[in-house]
Amino acid sequence: MSEAIARELMAQRFRSFLPVVVDLETGGFNAERDAILEIAAVTLTMDPEGNLIPDATYAFHVKPFTGANVEQSALDFTGIRLDDPLRQQVALTEAEALGEIFRPVRKAIKAHGCTRAVLVGHNAAFDHGFLNAAVARCGLKRNPFHPFSSFDTASLAGLVYGQTVLARSCRAAGIEFDNSSAHSARYDTERTAELFCAMINRYKDLGGWALAQREQGIEEQP
Repeated sequence: MSEAIARELMAQRFRSFLPVVVDLETGGFNAERDAILEIAAVTLTMDPEGNLIPDATYAFHVKPFTGANVEQSALDFTGIRLDDPLRQQVALTEAEALGEIFRPVRKAIKAHGCTRAVLVGHNAAFDHGFLNAAVARCGLKRNPFHPFSSFDTASLAGLVYGQTVLARSCRAAGIEFDNSSAHSARYDTERTAELFCAMINRYKDLGGWALAQREQGIEEQP
């Protein structure tokens, strides 16, 4: 399969949406009140055989917005140290971090002939809610992500593997998972991307996507 055909298939595969895997580490569960502390995104592409694969990773430490709440229990859970000198040196504001994520996502959308990004996340509603709240808080007008549609790998893994916890889902898919590295936005996003690709490719290999194409009258690519 040529790169041009793979590009066309990507645009067809998710109704012109480009799946982008996102994970956020936060200071709590309230998207309006609690801080985003880390954000990471992995763009996806297709190989010449039409398999979905991770492409590029973008990950940033984020400064809590003015007046943000950060629960100590959240810091204990993630292991994030807000007073770490290196973190303080590299952390970006919410607006800066979102800009650094959104720019390459827009480029990937264009490169794959898609019209919009769709967020992929493990328990996606959580990440999507925080992302949308930050976009509104920063007054950003060009959010490349669909405002409410998303793909939840916890639900998909429950269907495919009978597992919903990220670590157990990855292991069921044959993906190595290091518990000591978990709850880092970069690490969790990269593992979630591998998991999503594994499930989508498994469905393709079992003939499900080809069947769906035939049923919808979509021309299959050689």
